[in-house]
Amino acid sequence: MTHVIVAGAAGRMGTRIVNAVSEAEGISLGAAFERPGSPAIGKDAGMVAGIAELGVTIAPNLESVMDAGDVIIDFTHHEATIAHARRAASAGKPMVIGTTGLSTDEKAEIKRLASGFPCVLAPNMSVGVNLLYRLVETAARVLGEDYDIEIVEAHHRMKKDAPSGTALQLGRVAASALGRDLDSVGVFERNGLIGERTRSEIGIQTVRAGDIVGEHTVIFGGIGERIELVHKASSRDTFAKGAVRAAKWVVTQGPGLYDMLDVLGLK
Repeated sequence: MTHVIVAGAAGRMGTRIVNAVSEAEGISLGAAFERPGSPAIGKDAGMVAGIAELGVTIAPNLESVMDAGDVIIDFTHHEATIAHARRAASAGKPMVIGTTGLSTDEKAEIKRLASGFPCVLAPNMSVGVNLLYRLVETAARVLGEDYDIEIVEAHHRMKKDAPSGTALQLGRVAASALGRDLDSVGVFERNGLIGERTRSEIGIQTVRAGDIVGEHTVIFGGIGERIELVHKASSRDTFAKGAVRAAKWVVTQGPGLYDMLDVLGLK
């Protein structure tokens, strides 16, 4: 039995992860914690998540529950996630990170830290989205330079980072398949008299509205035809279930940085 420590257990994703853990086989909730000062501290994690009592009280920090679980699942804030990763690395505790908005330097630090502990880092834990990465790579290779690539992502009004980590990863996958660098060819805003589109650019556009869970569309636009690959999430449960799957997998791995393609055997 794998015992999970859930970070941000009272948050939008944290509560869904607690639910997913309670429903999955071979895994259970070992501990849960929140940021200092959270009103959820001291409450039962199951009750906060809207299910039955689980007998796990939400703690005020990771340190107090580090020994209560085999793996940490973290979908919190980039600054908190880095702090948690440092502590996990020092303890050799496996970790699953689904936090978005990580900077280039923060990702590089996690990669360095992963030499001391097994860590799954993925901007999107959905099985469908990770299959989409492979489909986009294949489409880009087959269609080649004759098709323009545009990515449109839509999320709820409360999402703080843009573009989404998933949209950026889709852009990187497409760019890599064509021998391009997204940092050089990515176009994230168009306004005014912008002139003709270049052949090499990859556009990534953002929508923020209402309670949209997550939608990503990759458009391959050619002359005379258009191909669209679309993924729409209707519930955060798809991400939570993917994270649980990753947690069960990563506890059997040695130190290193992994992603969901590793978890799903798609590499």
